[in-house]
Amino acid sequence: MDRLLAMRVFADVAQTGSFTASAERLDMSRAMVTRYVAEMEQWLGARLLQRTTRRVALTDAGEQCLRRSQQMLALVEEVEAEISPPDGLLRGQLRLTCSMSFAYGHLAAAISDFLTMHPLLKIDLDVGDRAVNLVESRIDLAVRISADPDPALIARPLAPCDSVLVAAPAYLAAHGHPQHPVELSQHRCLGYANFGRSTWRFSQGEAWQEVSVTPRFTANEATVLLQAALAGGGIALQPTYLANHLLAGGELVAVLPGWQPPQMTIYGLYPSRRQLSPAIRTLLDFLVARFADRRW
Repeated sequence: MDRLLAMRVFADVAQTGSFTASAERLDMSRAMVTRYVAEMEQWLGARLLQRTTRRVALTDAGEQCLRRSQQMLALVEEVEAEISPPDGLLRGQLRLTCSMSFAYGHLAAAISDFLTMHPLLKIDLDVGDRAVNLVESRIDLAVRISADPDPALIARPLAPCDSVLVAAPAYLAAHGHPQHPVELSQHRCLGYANFGRSTWRFSQGEAWQEVSVTPRFTANEATVLLQAALAGGGIALQPTYLANHLLAGGELVAVLPGWQPPQMTIYGLYPSRRQLSPAIRTLLDFLVARFADRRW
């Protein structure tokens, strides 16, 4: 838990007497405000607030905690004012998390260019698709691809994410080209689900089609399935940021090009807009500008 941030949230709730009002003031979701206060109470082993349907009030322990929290926050502000660099250069280390496929395909190169522009900055990138608690893991920014981002986090769109069905020419020569999504159930499909059946959805104009496939080969990472498709292992659903250059080079062929998988969005996710560091804000602006011209 970021205890200083939790103190700020707790102190604001004590001032406003409302989780909702503090969420608006802090540019956080109400769920995130509630989580910070709950973690403060768990850390201290005492109830800090009495919650009613109309208002939030401090307990005796909450009164003591508020006084000490305000003292610590004031001290932090003094320290920050004393050591903030006068030149405005970005310093320190940022911790990011991102999927392997997008980190490999685009984010690693973007970070390298960003660090060239800001030589006093360091970035640590945790690669993986697992869900992590950004506060507990001390992650400053998560880059995630989703149609429904976590409502407890602030989500800034970085770019749309299109997908495409692909297969190797050798596979299609041996097994034929499906002409309709329902025919996918008769093909070797490469899926993301670890067990059981997968449901793929496609649109063509106003029409939608769902098809259930039973992949013989599944993996939890897009680049693994991409390599399987290149080896002739079957038909894979791939993000265009990985597949487009292989389609252009003829190493892969688009399957059912007239049918479109649902579009998702690449987001930058972080806990609070108010506590956003200048480095993260600058990095987000850089990524939005870089991905505006999506070469993929």
